[in-house]
Amino acid sequence: MDIAAYMADIGQQARAAATLVARSTTAVRNQALLATANALDAARAELATANAKDLEDGQARGLDRAMLDRLELTPERIDTMIEGLRQVATLPDPVGEITDMTYRPSGIQVGKMRVPLGVIGIIYESRPNVTVEAASLCLKSGNAAILRGGSESICSNQAIARCLAQGLAEAGLPETAVQVIKTTDRAAVGELITMPAYVDVIVPRGGKGLIERISRDAKVPVIKHLDGICHVYIDSHADPEKAINVAVNAKTQRYGTCNTMETLLVDAEIAGDMLPLLATEFLAKGVELRGCERTREVIEAVAAEESDWEAEYLAPILAVRVVDGLDGAIEHINRYSSQHTDSIVTENYTRARRFLTEVDSASVMVNASTRFADGFEYGLGAEIGISTDKIHARGPVGLEGLTSQKYVVFGDGHIRN
Repeated sequence: MDIAAYMADIGQQARAAATLVARSTTAVRNQALLATANALDAARAELATANAKDLEDGQARGLDRAMLDRLELTPERIDTMIEGLRQVATLPDPVGEITDMTYRPSGIQVGKMRVPLGVIGIIYESRPNVTVEAASLCLKSGNAAILRGGSESICSNQAIARCLAQGLAEAGLPETAVQVIKTTDRAAVGELITMPAYVDVIVPRGGKGLIERISRDAKVPVIKHLDGICHVYIDSHADPEKAINVAVNAKTQRYGTCNTMETLLVDAEIAGDMLPLLATEFLAKGVELRGCERTREVIEAVAAEESDWEAEYLAPILAVRVVDGLDGAIEHINRYSSQHTDSIVTENYTRARRFLTEVDSASVMVNASTRFADGFEYGLGAEIGISTDKIHARGPVGLEGLTSQKYVVFGDGHIRN
């Protein structure tokens, strides 16, 4: 296959489709989403067969447990994909919304209109449900999408792509509005990220190495986060039961996600009481604890090294550090956090407010598990990714994050003097 020619063809088709999607009505785009949901529901057996092939190939290639978990399409995850499509269909359409209209002294009216970005390229690994999430948000926000999943999920993604094509066709939209790249050749990624004539923004979802490469080599804007080094800080004013529940859930609900807690911070005032309780819970779930010197004075743990505070394990390993109060926690987080998601457990309102104000992350939480940091839980229907950038979009990127604004001006024959 001539990869350059193949990708150029995909880009041209996406650009043409983007124009048609942008001018389509909300009702038509919603129809495509609902038709895709029905197609997925009807294709459960086909999806299961395709996913089983990917899992078999993945095991043969020696993929680790966390990667296989991300790859698996369980019946429950198919249910979630279908529910996500239907939820996105119920969300308000941001496209065409005009806000901030004001009269100027000259008599003209000036405001802002929300518009699609155009063609969005999404590059991701492992999880085939991302194909549906990305497609649904791009489509609802009036964009065309080019999706490049990982080679390990090629069969699952192509099965999902057939459902997307069916949904688009039933709504009268071009099937090229959402294209899933069929080749596993890595050269396709290099072409996708260097086609500014056809692609308006790239969203990479995957390992740090992938995202660093995309950020370095892309010739189009990138919406990204590099890794998820998420923290939970248990304050001396925390409710012990809440603290245990939040910390255990943040780490063990799923290990292989970017919003999983990787470092637990405990106030020195309560470390002697809290750490043994926490250690019992984590060890019962098979979590390896790596602790600072003060932690190891209270519980048994592997000696933590400097690299542990900067680690995204995506595995049942947890770094634990005893800190001197809220100041110590904030200092540690702002030094080592990847600015993804960080949480405090406390019953002290003043301390909670300080944490919210001074922790510089895309999502900052009080008395809640970091696992809530995703578009579905935030009511966005789904998310196209998490952004830790501070320009345009930050945090879970939903519909508004896939649009921009342009100024609109209304006059009645006004001329400037």
